[in-house]
Amino acid sequence: MTGTHPSRGGALAEHEAKWDSDIDTSVPPSGDGCVECEASGSWWFHLRRCVECGHVGCCDDSLNKHATAHAMSTHHRYIQSYEPGEDWFWDYQDDTIGEGPALAAPHSHPDDQTTPGPAERVPSNWQQVLQDAGR
Repeated sequence: MTGTHPSRGGALAEHEAKWDSDIDTSVPPSGDGCVECEASGSWWFHLRRCVECGHVGCCDDSLNKHATAHAMSTHHRYIQSYEPGEDWFWDYQDDTIGEGPALAAPHSHPDDQTTPGPAERVPSNWQQVLQDAGR
């Protein structure tokens, strides 16, 4: 696996089979967007997918940090990026990045879905909104 974790800016590390321990490769993602942002009418910056149950939540650079909230409330320790062209995994328990097995499709939100998104809910000053929120 190649690339970098966009929020951390660091190179990807190689990890052993631990990444397979709590991962269910048969579970599809919960949808194309953050479950909680969709329900509340909010928007997200980037998306993350829980690799245990398929929950799609927004990243820590988003206003609501729903992916992390899901991980903390469920104790599901691993996520994978749900962005097109990214395949890295994150371990919340060890605070490390790594690789894992191929998950059930789809592997990202649709290519034509905007980032941030969804387009109709993103404010025109979204960068300032995130900056003001300390993201």
